[in-house]
Amino acid sequence: MNNVKDSKPNNKKVKKNFAQINLDSLLLELDNKITSGHYKISIYGLGHVGSPLAATWLRSGACVIGIDKSKKVVDLAKKGKTHIPEPGVSEAFSEGIFNKRFFVYSDLVKASRDSLLKMICVPVLAPDGSADLMAVKTVTKEIAKGLKKNDIVSLNPSVPPGTTEDLVVPILEKYSGLKVEDDFYVVYNPERIYEGRAIEDIESNYPGIISGYGKKSLIFGTKLFSRIYQRGIISMSNIKSAETEKLFEGVYRDVNIALANELAIYSENLGIDFWEVRAAANSQPYCHIHRPGVGVGGACIPVYPQFIINSSKNIGINSKMTKLGRVINNSMPKYCVKQALKLVRTKKCTNLIITLLGLAFRGGVTDTRLSPTYEVIKVLNTLKVKEIRVHDPLIENDDLITKFANTSFYNNFYKSIEKTDLIMILTDHLEYKTIASDVTDVPIYDGRGILDREGHANNNVYSVIGLGKYENILN
Repeated sequence: MNNVKDSKPNNKKVKKNFAQINLDSLLLELDNKITSGHYKISIYGLGHVGSPLAATWLRSGACVIGIDKSKKVVDLAKKGKTHIPEPGVSEAFSEGIFNKRFFVYSDLVKASRDSLLKMICVPVLAPDGSADLMAVKTVTKEIAKGLKKNDIVSLNPSVPPGTTEDLVVPILEKYSGLKVEDDFYVVYNPERIYEGRAIEDIESNYPGIISGYGKKSLIFGTKLFSRIYQRGIISMSNIKSAETEKLFEGVYRDVNIALANELAIYSENLGIDFWEVRAAANSQPYCHIHRPGVGVGGACIPVYPQFIINSSKNIGINSKMTKLGRVINNSMPKYCVKQALKLVRTKKCTNLIITLLGLAFRGGVTDTRLSPTYEVIKVLNTLKVKEIRVHDPLIENDDLITKFANTSFYNNFYKSIEKTDLIMILTDHLEYKTIASDVTDVPIYDGRGILDREGHANNNVYSVIGLGKYENILN
């Protein structure tokens, strides 16, 4: 006679099998929609992160809805253009519009209703370099109002650890009435792009980082994002680790740039050429000394350390090295001005005309966020310099420049150096590497180490960060 107990179904096993069947069917449905081009993705924020991501999804065959609070950005996007000078983005937008796969909305809730994946790509940078999560809160609330069963929400900007789980998820649940992992899914996918090659970085240069609120979120996120990351996916065990990973990338670079700056100053005082020493040292595979410079700008490298520092305070940790890196790098604009002014000791600051070459935070881009050039201008203003001229070959104009006393922006290079007393190279644009052939009678301070040092080593009106005066016996 059969045991009655043995004849009863295993409820746990049945539930598990049902859950697996349901998950498999959802994954199959997801794959079919992506393959057929019927999968709609809404990108909230068409800036430095959102625009290339939108372009990449369009290139993969998906339908994309773009949303941005800026009327200028929206109007350009509707014409198939981007305000971000990023290769391939405008082409993807234009082709997407032609093929009726790229749409631009102004209604945030409708964009959420009409899409299956919602990507939050809004800026989180406050003017002082700290995190401003107000835009994330606002967008998340609107997404929640249009959230549907089995939708996926992805946070993409670099944020302080805990942001996704402690801020985004509670807002989504509160305003949608749905439950994460049961009704919808949440992933964190940090952007890993270098301006000027963003699409290339996403598609082929780096693996994507994916983390999920739970196992199902991670499975869906990995399946979905593997469509655009050709180098594969690194699935992380939890969201907070993924949020921290992105910050570690920036902190590593910031601290090592600070080290390079310290060694450059050491070399100057020792009377040797830092750049020669660096090249020799870096021939050893375990040595990777970074490039020194007049400062660290942009919305990444100088910002992520601050996120770590602020987070450290909350958990009772003193991030000494991270703090020191920030102190050293923040001191470089003032130091470089001091070194540059040694080239014009015969004149008082109040009689000087100084030309600053470069406003972008690094060469080859138009991005001026947290550019060290602004800090150099502040230092020169405290010294009451008569006139400050700023030139950048890639930027047409800059509203912030007009807020500084005695400071003007020039589009014409030759006019910017006319009757100037001193030139400071602050951005490593390729256009400035051959300046020596155009300028022969004006002192030049190279704050990026981009000029040919061999041709200037014995020139009294030339100075470069990290270059001391020491006899070169090879010549």
